[in-house]
Amino acid sequence: MKSKLLKGTLASALLCATLLTGCQSATNQVVIYSNADDEAVTAMKNALDKNGYEGQYLFQTFGTSELGGKLLAEGTNIEADLVTMSSFYLESAQDQNDMFVDLDFDTKSIEEYPNFYAPITSQEGAIIVNTEELKTNQLTAPKSMKDLAKPEYKDMISVTDISSSSTAWLLIQGIVSEYGEEGAKDILKGIYSNAGAHIEESGSGPIKKVRTGEVAIGFGLRHQAVRDKTSGLPIDYIDPTEGNFSLTESVAVVNKKGSDHQKLAMKMAQCIIDHGRKELLETYPNPLYDGETSSSAYKSAYPKVFKEKLTADLLKKHQQLSEECKEK
Repeated sequence: MKSKLLKGTLASALLCATLLTGCQSATNQVVIYSNADDEAVTAMKNALDKNGYEGQYLFQTFGTSELGGKLLAEGTNIEADLVTMSSFYLESAQDQNDMFVDLDFDTKSIEEYPNFYAPITSQEGAIIVNTEELKTNQLTAPKSMKDLAKPEYKDMISVTDISSSSTAWLLIQGIVSEYGEEGAKDILKGIYSNAGAHIEESGSGPIKKVRTGEVAIGFGLRHQAVRDKTSGLPIDYIDPTEGNFSLTESVAVVNKKGSDHQKLAMKMAQCIIDHGRKELLETYPNPLYDGETSSSAYKSAYPKVFKEKLTADLLKKHQQLSEECKEK
């Protein structure tokens, strides 16, 4: 490999110097791992940069399943000093690896959360429709998740794949909660058959296809549809009668045995909560802390919580259920 990549001693020396510089840079920075969307990453970086931490961190993003796997497999050996991640994965990783330290600042959150993390966003699911495409195709808007399995929506809907995006779990929680696992299988088979090639890996995939009119209906993140409708796009959102289930993403500090990195990571975690929430609320409008409010347009009609505690094991169980419902 080296003979193919390096041409002479000088090139080798230059490469080594570059690698050493990069490693040193990473070592001197707080490493942040995150599964957050681009909007949330931008808001967190803005909060850090504007409050004295510019250049002191290295931000790396992952898919939810990929980062969750790293947390469970690596524990405190993970490279990250600070993690922003789906709360249920943080809890599962803490239960298995005892890898996070309690936060040393008061967050003043509206709801009670474990001491080792603080929520940064809350995201609800909803049915999303392109009103122009509904008219063009003479379709009646669905009212429930179950409706998405109706034959008239064949090739007209887009959903996400739970194996790659936790957004899909908001759909599956609602169906399982309302109809049980066996009933959910019949409904999911119909939904996946209707979606066909429009089963997306990204949580933002369905709304992107609804925006362009490639499909008329999708299931995705409610706040994205609210924002599109408010901006004048022919997009509307429907709170499904089975319920608006939600997931939070939170920030946690990895236990690095009291190192300087752990101390700095703790300060950055507090900075994200204290100074990042204002911008985060512009995209993720659900209030999480005392003093935060949202307009009535942002309040879902049927907020619900799944009857079982959300864990990585429960996610895996629902992923398996989902796979059984796909056409082979």
